[in-house]
Amino acid sequence: QGTFKRQVEVGRVVLVNYGPDAGKLAVIVDIIDHNRALIDGPTTGVVRQAFSYRRMVLTPLVIKDLPRNVGQTALVKALEKNKVVAAWEQTAWAKKLEQRKVRAGLSDFDRFKVSKLKNQRRFAVGAAVAAAKKQTA
Repeated sequence: QGTFKRQVEVGRVVLVNYGPDAGKLAVIVDIIDHNRALIDGPTTGVVRQAFSYRRMVLTPLVIKDLPRNVGQTALVKALEKNKVVAAWEQTAWAKKLEQRKVRAGLSDFDRFKVSKLKNQRRFAVGAAVAAAKKQTA
């Protein structure tokens, strides 16, 4: 496999990063050409459509042994069987995107509280490091 860990393949789960479906998951159902793929996300609300590779990001998740041009009902069954959405929500990538969404919705006072909590954490970590250094010395 070499340097590239994520291949464009049928069954690859993608994250749409452009357009009205931005932020939603879909699955590559068929490869049209070197610029576009047919994607479908029946459980996430992404309609079956030709989509440019530039407007999606390949995720590490793959549905194995998915036939080309699979129908929606079979795709829903495969998604539920492999628990793709649950697996995605457990990834650090999904957690980071959720954290960004939460942070974007914070008020000024909420941001102030977060900065105070960060200062408290930094002080506690520094005190623990100083105590460990003092104990070893």
